[in-house]
Amino acid sequence: MATQITSAEGFVETRIPATMRAVVYRGVNDMRVETVPVPRIGAGELLVKVATCGICGTDLKKIHTGSHSAPRIFGHEMAGTIVAVGQGMTRFAVGERVMVFHHVPCRQCYYCRKGTPAQCPLYKKVGVTAGFEPSGGGFAEYIRVMDWVAASSGVVRIPDGVPFEQAAFVEPVNTVLKGVKLMNLAPDDTVLVIGQGPIGLMWAALSSRSGARVLTSDLYPERHAIAAKFGLRNPIHAGTENVVERVLAETDGRGADAVILAVGGTALIRTAMDAARCGGKVMLFAQTQHDQVAIDPAAVCVDEKTLLGSYSSSFDILDEVTGLVFDGYRNGFDLTQLISHRFQLEDAVAAIDVASHPKADSMKIMIEPVLGAGAE
Repeated sequence: MATQITSAEGFVETRIPATMRAVVYRGVNDMRVETVPVPRIGAGELLVKVATCGICGTDLKKIHTGSHSAPRIFGHEMAGTIVAVGQGMTRFAVGERVMVFHHVPCRQCYYCRKGTPAQCPLYKKVGVTAGFEPSGGGFAEYIRVMDWVAASSGVVRIPDGVPFEQAAFVEPVNTVLKGVKLMNLAPDDTVLVIGQGPIGLMWAALSSRSGARVLTSDLYPERHAIAAKFGLRNPIHAGTENVVERVLAETDGRGADAVILAVGGTALIRTAMDAARCGGKVMLFAQTQHDQVAIDPAAVCVDEKTLLGSYSSSFDILDEVTGLVFDGYRNGFDLTQLISHRFQLEDAVAAIDVASHPKADSMKIMIEPVLGAGAE
């Protein structure tokens, strides 16, 4: 681990070790905790010591499907402390606490101008690594932040009093708020959010800020209990209730004005479409794998239902997101309540297994090189 020493001149210096521990993807479902070199940084770059990193559903998709070549070090919901800066770096200094986005848009290309920054060629280029092909790197002790990420909005300072774990939610909250804004919700809308895992719960909580009435659907009563802490008190127990019938009963037979599908796969797309009213909107948010599914074309044409998708984050709303996350820690939006499990880096393979098989008592799973550091 990095150590601080005081030189004869009285300056505090940080000594960076030559090697570190990291969770290395070696192939489909093959994750190994290994010793690897600490990444070297160049001009304008940053070296960040990771305090905490959340396991995201997209990490799991890559691990389980083999969509990416091996070896790699995944993890992108991360926060930590800057321990080294490259030559010419003046925006940040050693010792600052930050959260880091693993990619940023150029803000100039055709896709950025058209409001779809996740399709930007630069955005698709990952700019944070712990070694091997850049892939985020948060499942390691240290990450290298490349110059184009460090020079843009990709590195965000964490205010005093906000723990690393709360700050690590900036990236997922950004992705959700981007989708909420695309839905253009109205105060008199009824919204159904299918799935109350961490992402679904954030969807419900942020949708409710529009003034809309939000119904939440999940198999696990335990998740509804967590949702209630965020003011979400219209649960549908999907294990014992017919979700579509309950939504129709709650809306005088019309259906929901907006339905968000925050559960991966395609099995519930039909349920989402059936639960939406004529003229309503259905948002696909967790369907990140290409597949084929039958859609009733008349539901779109004759019933005028709109099928939408939203993927990844938007830097146009970053200030609003950081306000929500940082101010919210003290004002009723404490996202650390979503954390159900914390694992040391050495136990990361077990952490990934827990995240891969969600149960009633599992929500957000965090990997922390030093257990408890994320709460600091």
